[in-house]
Amino acid sequence: MTQIAAEIVDAFARDGAVVLRGALTPAEVARLRQGIDANLAAPSPRAKVASRPDDPGQFVEDFCTWGDNPAYRDILFDSKLGAMAAGLMRSTRVRLYHDHMLTKQAGTRQATPWHQDQPYYNIEGRQTCSFWIPVDPVPAEATLQFVAGSHLGPWLMPRSFMDAQARWFPEGALEDLPDIEANRAAHRILGWALEPGDAVAFHMLTLHAAAGSSGRRRVFSARYIGDDVVHAPRAWATSPDFPGLADELPAGAAMDHPLFPVAWPRGV
Repeated sequence: MTQIAAEIVDAFARDGAVVLRGALTPAEVARLRQGIDANLAAPSPRAKVASRPDDPGQFVEDFCTWGDNPAYRDILFDSKLGAMAAGLMRSTRVRLYHDHMLTKQAGTRQATPWHQDQPYYNIEGRQTCSFWIPVDPVPAEATLQFVAGSHLGPWLMPRSFMDAQARWFPEGALEDLPDIEANRAAHRILGWALEPGDAVAFHMLTLHAAAGSSGRRRVFSARYIGDDVVHAPRAWATSPDFPGLADELPAGAAMDHPLFPVAWPRGV
């Protein structure tokens, strides 16, 4: 396993987000940049534009394209990410959950609102880890921000980013997010300026958000799951969705399926 300092592992458990400087080598960053540019040139059917038509920039997302993107596969399975996820989650095995490309073109005004990731998903469990990896420099004002310790609290209502609709859990089923921007001083908010090769690792229940970006901001997210994560089929389409999975993997089953290959240890 790639060794991660004990204080970083402890901070991940306490705060739900940590920065990992130099998580990828320069060669890996170049390879990942190739993968993102290929993804942008040929988006998958899952891709979407998450900014408004009058935005001077554009926010583009795509999901679950690792099977068709060899550069993504190299990073997901041959870099240190899987081993680092194992250390941070304190898990004996790590599976890929999904990949997620997020690019804000220069001048994008669209902010990513405060949210948790896991309520959008079809999984239950505590051993989760997402890496947010830019291939462009990200200044502090455009970086991902986190509410420290929020992963220890309840699940909060997931809403659509553009119109704040409750499309996942029924309205009123979960507590709504607090208005963090209205009272930022009441929260310990974390965020780091990043250089290519740096990564932020965060728990899938950690509240996070990001502003728009004056410069181009190409980011790749690698989302991993550990030993205690199980399938939680929903009565609605999750984001991303996995059509037909409920017919192959019952509720409460381990995520032992070709869609979620083992990323660490390799060869298992």
